[in-house]
Amino acid sequence: MNNQNASPISDYHITEDGAERVTLSLSGGMDVTNAARLIELFSSWIKARRPQALIVDLQGVHYLDDFGALVLLELKYLMDEGQRTFEIRNARPEIEPLIHFEGLEKRAPLIKNRPPGVPVRMGAAAIRIGADIKYMVSFIGSVFLALLYTCRHPRSLRRDDTLYYMQKTGVDAVPIVGLISFLLGVIIAFMSAAQLRQFSANHLVAMLVGMGMVKELGPIMTAIIVAGRSGSAFAAEIGTMRISDEIDALFTMGFDPTRFLVVPKIIASVVVVPLLTLFSDLFGILGGLFIGISMLDLTAGAYLTETIRSITLGDVLVSYVKSLVFAFLIAWIGCLRGFQVRGGAAAVGQATTSAVVSSIFLTIVADAVFAVIQRYW
Repeated sequence: MNNQNASPISDYHITEDGAERVTLSLSGGMDVTNAARLIELFSSWIKARRPQALIVDLQGVHYLDDFGALVLLELKYLMDEGQRTFEIRNARPEIEPLIHFEGLEKRAPLIKNRPPGVPVRMGAAAIRIGADIKYMVSFIGSVFLALLYTCRHPRSLRRDDTLYYMQKTGVDAVPIVGLISFLLGVIIAFMSAAQLRQFSANHLVAMLVGMGMVKELGPIMTAIIVAGRSGSAFAAEIGTMRISDEIDALFTMGFDPTRFLVVPKIIASVVVVPLLTLFSDLFGILGGLFIGISMLDLTAGAYLTETIRSITLGDVLVSYVKSLVFAFLIAWIGCLRGFQVRGGAAAVGQATTSAVVSSIFLTIVADAVFAVIQRYW
């Protein structure tokens, strides 16, 4: 059987006899430009025809480099797998050193990368969680020391940065907090009115909206919004400084990165988030008032009177304390994830996502703790 390759780089000629003995006569050059194509071509032919003996005649090959030798080695491996005969003949003297395969009689077995089992994955997850908890405890200790130092030395506080973060965290968040809280009040009033109207208890909508916003929804929704806006921004800012070696530069210049970067963010958050929570409560009540006036035939005076009657000073204080804790957790976890960044730009995105998810999770956990404390207080 005769085959002629269309490529001018290397031609081949195949001769078969009845004893399944095949002679492959090559001519031209065998190098990096055609090695991959030749391996694919000859390998598929050998696997399809499965000859018992293969003789490669290199009399017409005038040039062969390492990649050409790999072609011959691949053919040898394919023949050795079926314990069939492989032989090279008529190689030029300058080619001989490249085709001595005596020390490569057997191909190294391929090791398949198997995914780790469940115990291995559980162990790795436990190690990661343990390391994360250790770093969190260490970081929160350094934060408290930095805050204590700032309380003892107020002049060390970077006031301009603190005011900047107060604006970014608080003032810039007022529109979105107000809009979401107003719509939340509208939804609560609208959904509850359908049930309370059956019992002629429309006035209780004011109590439901007021208690819901002040006790739970106001602090929670504000914390979630701040976590999405500011917590992610803190993580991205510090993470970018980490991968650009600015944190190491602060160490070199004698600055404490925790006092320099973290304290202004935490103080700004602790100051403005309670104010945002109060703002959220007011707009949620206004949303309920809008539904009460437009759909429930309530007067503004009656609605506000019922709202004031249902909310105590203790409820407002608990809401304030909640917002303080939530603010600290959000700023702290955002800075923590920023300091944990290692690698390139992709790590910054991962830290930002982790900061938002961790902040919301810790906020919900803290709110659950407050609920238990209030229940058994």
